[in-house]
Amino acid sequence: MEEIELYLDDAKELMEKAIHHVNFSFGKIRAGKATPGMLDGILVEYYGNPTPLNQVSSINTPDARTIIIKPWEKNIIPNIEKAIINSDIGLNPQNDGELVRLNVPPLSEERREQLVKQAKHEAEIGRVSVRNIRKDTNDHLKKLLKEHISEDAVKRAEDEVQKLTDEYIAKIDEMLTKKEKDIMTV
Repeated sequence: MEEIELYLDDAKELMEKAIHHVNFSFGKIRAGKATPGMLDGILVEYYGNPTPLNQVSSINTPDARTIIIKPWEKNIIPNIEKAIINSDIGLNPQNDGELVRLNVPPLSEERREQLVKQAKHEAEIGRVSVRNIRKDTNDHLKKLLKEHISEDAVKRAEDEVQKLTDEYIAKIDEMLTKKEKDIMTV
């Protein structure tokens, strides 16, 4: 029985990670509003090492359409610009020698629809991940059946895994609905 609990705990932990991944992916999909999170994952060449942008500068959003990046050292401004241009966020940096400014344009209806598609894709990746965790956990439970655990205990555990799967897929669907609404709101 202890082994079953361990598998259930592992499944829950992995499903939680899938939720966090979907949330992180949604954070990268901009909904027309400037947020510092849009720049997560951008690495800047800093003394020969790729370094996260937020570790070499402060990032602020003075309004809904502007991101201001103030580097700790002015000499890395060209590296910051290069990293932003090479990223897939689609924004053009402007610098005034002191800081880098990014203007976030309002989204067209067509672009909003593309972003909704992207969000749906990310949500589906999350759902598939949750289902794969269910499958792997059920496979482990079936192996326990061959060893020494009763069929009833394994069946109850499989039911519990299905409940977890349904719960986490519902969370992903809820997150997707919220993100779609966020993207489509002008």
